[in-house]
Amino acid sequence: MRPVLLNPLFAPVTSLPGVGPKQDKLFRYLLGHDETPRLLDLLFHLPVSVIDRRARPKIRDAMPGTVVTLEVTVDRHRPAPPGRSRAPHLVYASDDTGDVVLTYFRAQPGYVEKLLPVGAKRYVSGTAQMFDGTLQIVHPDRVIDEAGLAKLSGIDPVYPLTEGLALGSLRRAVAQALQKLPELPEWISSEISRRCNFSSWAEALHRVHVPTELTDILPQGPFWSRLAFDELLAGQLALALVRAQLRRPAGSRHAGDGHLRNKIIDALPYALTASQQQAAAAISEDLRQPVRMLRLLQGDVGSGKTVVALLAAAAVAEAGKQTALMAPTEILARQHIKTIVPLAERAGLQVAILTGREKGKERRDIVARLAGGDIDLLVGTHAVIQDDVVFKALALAVVDEQHRFGVRERLALTAKGEAVDVLVLSATPIPRTLVLTYFGDMDVSELREKPAGRQPIDTRAVPDSRLNEVIDAVGRALKSGKLVYWICPLVEESETIDHLTDAEQRFESLKQRFGDKVGLVHGKMRGSDKDKVMAQFAAGEINLLVATTVVEVGVDVPAATIMVIENAERFGLAQLHQLRGRIGRGSEASTCLLLYREPLGEMSAARLRVIRETTDGFRIAEEDLKLRGEGDVLGTRQSGLPGYRIARSDIHAQLITQARDEALRILKDNPKLTGKRGEALRCLLYLFERDEALPLIGAG
Repeated sequence: MRPVLLNPLFAPVTSLPGVGPKQDKLFRYLLGHDETPRLLDLLFHLPVSVIDRRARPKIRDAMPGTVVTLEVTVDRHRPAPPGRSRAPHLVYASDDTGDVVLTYFRAQPGYVEKLLPVGAKRYVSGTAQMFDGTLQIVHPDRVIDEAGLAKLSGIDPVYPLTEGLALGSLRRAVAQALQKLPELPEWISSEISRRCNFSSWAEALHRVHVPTELTDILPQGPFWSRLAFDELLAGQLALALVRAQLRRPAGSRHAGDGHLRNKIIDALPYALTASQQQAAAAISEDLRQPVRMLRLLQGDVGSGKTVVALLAAAAVAEAGKQTALMAPTEILARQHIKTIVPLAERAGLQVAILTGREKGKERRDIVARLAGGDIDLLVGTHAVIQDDVVFKALALAVVDEQHRFGVRERLALTAKGEAVDVLVLSATPIPRTLVLTYFGDMDVSELREKPAGRQPIDTRAVPDSRLNEVIDAVGRALKSGKLVYWICPLVEESETIDHLTDAEQRFESLKQRFGDKVGLVHGKMRGSDKDKVMAQFAAGEINLLVATTVVEVGVDVPAATIMVIENAERFGLAQLHQLRGRIGRGSEASTCLLLYREPLGEMSAARLRVIRETTDGFRIAEEDLKLRGEGDVLGTRQSGLPGYRIARSDIHAQLITQARDEALRILKDNPKLTGKRGEALRCLLYLFERDEALPLIGAG
């Protein structure tokens, strides 16, 4: 149960005066919510810059182009002439050094006269400009009297906005939300507060939203850093609770004698790489230990993670137990199956797949065989965690691309067995700081080599002004029997991004040129239709496959040796690297052409430079983190998964380690989160919505 203390923060923004249905819609859009956002969401929407209103010069000394606050006397009004709605309403005002004109366009009759009565003294704040030799302020931001000046904050925060939402409306809503802040108990230890020079949570939130110094809103400043540490601590504490649950002494262990693994290794058409051998050995050692395994296996596209996962499943099957492999997409699940089945058959392992596509009798049969223990390894999507999917003896959960799943899904999978071991696969090599952020303190195995016989990929960047040359070159490649991918960023024409080529349009133009040799696959197609086209491409019935990023993961056609990526400047580094990993999988040399639109921005040019220079996924991940930040490295920003709203890996990297150490210390000293500090920490977990882990404290 959420502590009652926090209820005011979970009230909807529509409970604030002045926030009606129209504002609700704008706030939903701004804060990325399907439902009405809460005050908490509003308060975690932090400013990006400030306007400094502290400059109070005389009119004569006001600098054009700067924000000034002037003390003036209102002299006269010149309203727009009747029938000329485009003419401005002018207000002439002065001080003892000169004159200023305050200009209002489309002003409501009577509004400006009331705001600036003739003869009155007013304080006017806005950007000063020179017009016809006279100082002018167009639509002043603030017009206040003496009493208002006393309340005027000299520094105004500026927030990210959405069309239709005025900065003033957002500021008013934030100011009202700040008034409702409850007094929360302190969850940070006094030692860390002292060392990091942290204020209280409430003061930090106040100072970022109502700065008294220009530096108060900087992410590296003490107030933002305090909020970032809270968020990181909540994340690390949740991971540590899950980890502690997984690390509790486990009963019967899951490693067998090696007879099935040896059969799989004998059936491989190549020798395992050194790092595959090391990872497999580390996993089988974990499976023997009296505590549950929690290991991250990360390796580049094509480094052989699926085979290592299969060896882990075989080790478990040797002990008479079952394995589940959960992948985020159906294409990825089917790709695993394609690699696994021929090898599993040689070892006598029973394998099945369960996705949204298996229905009716077929699905009932799979579920029955699973419950009876006839299936050793079940590969699937979210479908494997549905309630009616019951394992006879689940011992190993393999989670692919874990950052695309929340804590809930991971727990739902491990709850389907006793003391289930967990192996996480990631095809996106993840920098160490992010491993801590997203996975907690996990054992890590890295697959650094490519399997033997893989050829290097020649990567070139080409401006799209040379598109016709590229199409001619593709034509020559098709004539010589080569298989070519052509990647586009969109499925169909977009109204908002008019200069991007969509896949359907490119498919039509290439089809006119090359006829039936061309196929199309994208994410909006039915699964069976996608598979059919992919099978035709793999069989060489079509030579040129136009696709969106749906082929980014899990598509394996070793004969494909050429890839053209259109609008390459629109893709992230990790995504370009994943896409390029679809070629160079066979024994022939491969070429990747990055078609870009000129002129290239600085960031895009840097990305294309890195991708041309290296195929090392670990280096690419580090560079990507430097260029873009963690949400994009992990592919979570696009899919809107639980990242961090306040903490930034590029700025708060040191805090991640401190939060991890503090979370481990808390669990060592107070594993049940009892007493005053325990209550405060529970508040923290609810505040940052990491409370999924709390039921584990009471669990068995």
